[in-house]
Amino acid sequence: MKETVTLGAGCFWCVEAIFDSLKGVEQVVSGYSGGEVKNPSYKEICSGNTGHAEVCQITFDTTIISFADLLEVFWQTHDPTTLNKQGGDIGTQYRSAIFYHTDNQKEIALAYLKKLSDKKAFKNPIITEVTPFTLFYSAEGYHQDYFEMNGELPYCTAVVKPKLDKFKEVFKGKLK
Repeated sequence: MKETVTLGAGCFWCVEAIFDSLKGVEQVVSGYSGGEVKNPSYKEICSGNTGHAEVCQITFDTTIISFADLLEVFWQTHDPTTLNKQGGDIGTQYRSAIFYHTDNQKEIALAYLKKLSDKKAFKNPIITEVTPFTLFYSAEGYHQDYFEMNGELPYCTAVVKPKLDKFKEVFKGKLK
């Protein structure tokens, strides 16, 4: 069965590269969600004034990978305790967010968040927002498959590749 979720975990180039590597993930589209501006551009998003987060809309096959498995990857591949910041990327567009598409996703996300919080899995409190999905705007074409197409660029070699390499080591049993 196919399902879709929209996740924000910092720069969507990192998020896309990670989730696109998972068995059972059928499509990852970089884009914008959670804001008020209709059809925002990347330039508008970067201003921090649209309310949107950089996100990836992920379509996955639940017979191969569960939503809980996606959340495990989500929480282990970014810092869910920093407000509007991931590494050197700063602004509301880089916030940690789960835009759930179903009530079941909401329940699982909140239960997982509570479990991590209760166990004090992170040094600081988790600030990930768990919000109902409303609208998704696909990012401009040059943002799609960004790491795959531009892996040699400085941001990709300094930020995306190390994160992707670490992810692949930890989750090697779940890779395509």
